[in-house]
Amino acid sequence: MKIVLSFLHLFLATFATFPALAQTPALVPAATPAPTPARPAPVISPEINADRSVAFRLRASAAQKVVLRGQWTKAPVPLTRADDGLWSYTAPPDSIPAGVWEYSFNVDGVAMIDPANSAIKPMREPRTSILHLAAAHPSPWDFQDVPHGTVHQHTYRSKALGRPRSVWVYTPPGYETGRTAAYPLLVLQHGSGDNEQTWVAHGKAHWILDSLIAAGKARPMVVMMIDGHPFTPAATRDPANRSQAMAAFTRELLDDALPLVESVYRISPDVTQRGIVGLSMGGGQALTVGLAHLDRFAYVGSFSGVPADEPVTQAASGDAKGTNAKLRLLWIACGADDFLLPRNEEFVAKLKAGGVNHEWHLTTGNHSWPVWRGYLADFLPRLFRPTP
Repeated sequence: MKIVLSFLHLFLATFATFPALAQTPALVPAATPAPTPARPAPVISPEINADRSVAFRLRASAAQKVVLRGQWTKAPVPLTRADDGLWSYTAPPDSIPAGVWEYSFNVDGVAMIDPANSAIKPMREPRTSILHLAAAHPSPWDFQDVPHGTVHQHTYRSKALGRPRSVWVYTPPGYETGRTAAYPLLVLQHGSGDNEQTWVAHGKAHWILDSLIAAGKARPMVVMMIDGHPFTPAATRDPANRSQAMAAFTRELLDDALPLVESVYRISPDVTQRGIVGLSMGGGQALTVGLAHLDRFAYVGSFSGVPADEPVTQAASGDAKGTNAKLRLLWIACGADDFLLPRNEEFVAKLKAGGVNHEWHLTTGNHSWPVWRGYLADFLPRLFRPTP
């Protein structure tokens, strides 16, 4: 009992020496939180209205000048700044024709894509956004209520280049569930500024195929698109490397990409069921590879293309009879305002002088995607048809 009382006295004496511990702390009023700044409303751009006017918007509070550059017009259009730093311009109803267009903003002299628009043209150096205005009566490149095919993407290690590469493959409607034994194959190549994704994301090749197949104008086919750039942009710009680039592209196509696609998809081995076509740089690739490998491709096409390498052209003309016996179609088209028109006319003249059968289409238009979509829609119905 004495031990307990002594301990209690000691505890009380110790506690009394720290009066602060024996007192209840005073309550401090909570600080009033600072008001949260109002978040600006999301920017919608482009906004296509019911009357077919189109609003373009960009939030750039510190900008002094913002200009819209659209593929549908040569004249840049200034945007107007609001007090909250939102720049805008609304194109009047029907002032922008139906089509798939490229556009960009120029902010104080610096070109940029539209940050509010997720539709960006795939390029080696992306710099344009996409505006798609469907026609009242749908064009082949507009989305239509028809059966649709599937676009597949494959990554593989290229033995020819020693690094990973990519190929995109379109299969027609019903491919996955159908019983067709084998399909024709078309190799479809892009231009120098683009990549293997551009024919789908911007060219709308898959929708063009869907609409033509649904209308009975084109045969169901498998289409493969590979990156046409085996080297870096700097290396390709060096003229000394261009022939090496063509050789590397050819090896990758024939030794890597084609065997991969042939191993995965039901494709006819018949050469009369094979074709290759491309635009601009890809047109040159299609002409050079196709005419040099007529045992692999019976259909060859070029849209505003670079002419075939000179040795290939000479070989095709030097044995015109053999060339014509293997070719089902050599289809070449170029616009009247295209900077490559003189080179195309010179190439076609060589084919004519050498007696090589071909089709030459001189059309309106320049070196641009609105022209090439039309060419693809004209070219596809000519493919893989029985010989009359």
